[in-house]
Amino acid sequence: MLVMAKTPRPGSVKTRLGPLLGPEGCARLAAALLRHTLALAREVAAGRTYLAFDPPGSDPELDGLVCADVEIFAQEGTDLGRRLEVATTRVLGAHHGPVIALGTDAPTLTAEILQEGADSLRSGADVVFGPALDGGYYAVGLARPLPPVFDLDRSLWGGPDVLAASLARARSAGARVGMLPSLRDLDTPLDALALLEDPRLPAEIADCLAGRP
Repeated sequence: MLVMAKTPRPGSVKTRLGPLLGPEGCARLAAALLRHTLALAREVAAGRTYLAFDPPGSDPELDGLVCADVEIFAQEGTDLGRRLEVATTRVLGAHHGPVIALGTDAPTLTAEILQEGADSLRSGADVVFGPALDGGYYAVGLARPLPPVFDLDRSLWGGPDVLAASLARARSAGARVGMLPSLRDLDTPLDALALLEDPRLPAEIADCLAGRP
């Protein structure tokens, strides 16, 4: 498992939720999302979980958030596609077996969904996507390096067509594609309102969104 995340600094994370939570509240939420995602990753891949963080040089700020058995390294690349390509290639080269890269923005993600992705990759899929409701994806799993999946126009990253473009790239490369359940990303105040009504939302994330200590 490979978690891709920004270091939770006030003013640099979850900024679209700023009107709801303020900079400090956004950083607290980002830290909670990171802890939640790392716990899921470690549940599925104990001793084989990686964290690729951004910006480079911020790793001391992750103290207290990352367990000792998680290997951390800085992201490299000028856009998300390049950073994903470099990080997944690094992890695939470090051990035998598939890798699933995931962000921290899908708080209703479960270990069962991640295990489903791992099983699909071991059963013949070359790439597995976890679709987000906004047109992106919360996870991408690879059985082998597949650079075309990440070779998108830079303007597409963060927009509503990322998944469609990535699927097209994968299929053009002859890759066998698997799909996971669709989930809502937590990016905007409307996402926050919808997720607060979802019984699957973890309590720590709900407390952050509601401003509870």
